[in-house]
Amino acid sequence: MLLAKAQGAIAASAIAPFTFLGTDSWAKLGLGLLRTVISARWSALWHKLNLPVPKPTVLSGLCDRYSEPQRAYHTLQHLIECLDWCDQTGDLAENSAVVELALWFHDAVYETHRADNEQQSADLAVQVIDSVGGEDLLQRSVHDLILATKHDAIPSTVDMGLVVDIDLAVLGAEVDRFAQYDAQIRQEYAWVPEDVFCQKRAEILQSFLNRPAIFTTNFFQERLEHQAQRNLHRSLTVLMKGSG
Repeated sequence: MLLAKAQGAIAASAIAPFTFLGTDSWAKLGLGLLRTVISARWSALWHKLNLPVPKPTVLSGLCDRYSEPQRAYHTLQHLIECLDWCDQTGDLAENSAVVELALWFHDAVYETHRADNEQQSADLAVQVIDSVGGEDLLQRSVHDLILATKHDAIPSTVDMGLVVDIDLAVLGAEVDRFAQYDAQIRQEYAWVPEDVFCQKRAEILQSFLNRPAIFTTNFFQERLEHQAQRNLHRSLTVLMKGSG
């Protein structure tokens, strides 16, 4: 798994476990230590798709995007956590390589002042696939999977359900990781006044709790649903106090 490989690389370099590294450390690792691990994984994926590996600037540019200064949660940390879940659920996917490719690009564009991040990320993925001769079906499939991470509709395919659940897996993380995630999201929206942030964030988290289940697939429901419910209720309690 990519997560284990990354942890091994970091351990060998006497760096603390990467799940709890700060944003600055992640940016440095994204451009340095983790590049080798990520590059090998990236190349293997394109071979699975029977397509040539895109030119090196595509991967370096993608890593740079996930290391942008306005990001705190939507970084290489999130990408690698997603890819680790992708490894664990590969046997459940209709096309695991397509799921993985969508995950690589799903947060390629991320700016909290704009509302079309998923659309822009999907368009970028299509451009890259097209540049190496990927067929229209692959382009459409990846495009649709990325748009599903808007989390505004019920997933209509098995792979869409997996991508959506993988993207939301942090909601069911252990307490320390979820607390870190909460803080990272607040950092990304530091420009939003506290009372407004608390109100809007509470609305988003409540929308997940209003679902019959937070997660779509049995795999994630069995493993993360209970913890996710607890995390969201705890976070909502704090947010309601902050919203005044």
